[in-house]
Amino acid sequence: MTVSPDIFSLSGKVALVTGGSRGIGKSIAVGLARFGADVAVTSRKLPDLEEVAAEIKGLGRRSMAVATHVGRMDEVAALVPRVKEEFGRIDILVNNAATNPTMDPALDVEERAWDSIMNLNLKGLFFLSQAVARVMKEQGGGTIINVASVAGITPDILPVYSISKAGVIMATKVMAQQWAQYNIRANALAPGLIKTKFSQALWENEDILQGAMLFTPMRRPGEPDEMVGAVAFLASDASSYVTGHVLVADGGVAI
Repeated sequence: MTVSPDIFSLSGKVALVTGGSRGIGKSIAVGLARFGADVAVTSRKLPDLEEVAAEIKGLGRRSMAVATHVGRMDEVAALVPRVKEEFGRIDILVNNAATNPTMDPALDVEERAWDSIMNLNLKGLFFLSQAVARVMKEQGGGTIINVASVAGITPDILPVYSISKAGVIMATKVMAQQWAQYNIRANALAPGLIKTKFSQALWENEDILQGAMLFTPMRRPGEPDEMVGAVAFLASDASSYVTGHVLVADGGVAI
């Protein structure tokens, strides 16, 4: 087998990226387009999504923006047919949408916060993956990339978020095991502290930031664009024999 640089190309592929309006999701969506994919982006707020879709179209790729709350099953059920109708197929699913409405310690977490986190971070991720996997099965395969977190490997100050991301890692392994027979690969990306609006309460707090950097050998938070290469690898034929893997991108925290 001769390996070509084209092994990283996503030309002719269609990607669906959740939480694609900002932060890691936006970087991934635009990054996949730069590697050649057409990209559908979804999150709760359409105006921000439309800006991302316009940027992708400016790269010469097709794009569409669909407002969807991944924690609501009726909206998840409506999303996949819309994307398939527009593009005809879905080759890549990046489950990036997530929430964390509380920083309460485990003793103080309320049921409402637990349900909000689990409904989006885990339940929504699983059932969207299931719906897309059915499309992938019909078309002969595809790849699913779940954005987990190093917090799902090593618990941090966000207890329920950590639990949800540990669940994402196990969901990824289950998907990989059960859907490989349909030529569907499933892998997870586990970022560390990345400078996004989502994590702003952590990296803007000097005490929290300094504490986190004590356990980060690279001594700095990551940037959203630094997640693109890992996702492009997992989405492309360069990782054709990789499934059920958790690719950690955390500056060395989980060494």
